Amino acid sequence: MRNSQNGDPLYAEAVLCCAEAVPVGRATSYGAIAEALAEVLGRGGPRQVARVMSTQGSGVPWWRVVRADGTLPVELERRAAEQYSAEGTVRRPSGAVRFPVAWWQPDEAVLSELRGLAKAHEQGPSTA
Repeated sequence: MRNSQNGDPLYAEAVLCCAEAVPVGRATSYGAIAEALAEVLGRGGPRQVARVMSTQGSGVPWWRVVRADGTLPVELERRAAEQYSAEGTVRRPSGAVRFPVAWWQPDEAVLSELRGLAKAHEQGPSTA
């Protein structure tokens, strides 16, 4: 399990799980992940998703989780552009991800995985 600097290890784990599920060449928004987490966990929002991504997202494909307008913070644009080019992500002339062409929404498989995470957290650590 990843360590949470945000005081909610389950929420952080769920955010990163969603980021890992975004397919190559596609992208989603902080808000779309927040909606999926609200459905399963009943809490959080886009800002909380962005916070987890900024503090713990370096080990997942962070460039696939963007603002609703398809952009990332300016300081990340160059690194993201390299990833988008390598993955064939469709972008606008501005460099932002082109929604709805590249849009990905957390699907039932991801929601099921999130439910499994929540159940595992409820049960606590397993003893072997």
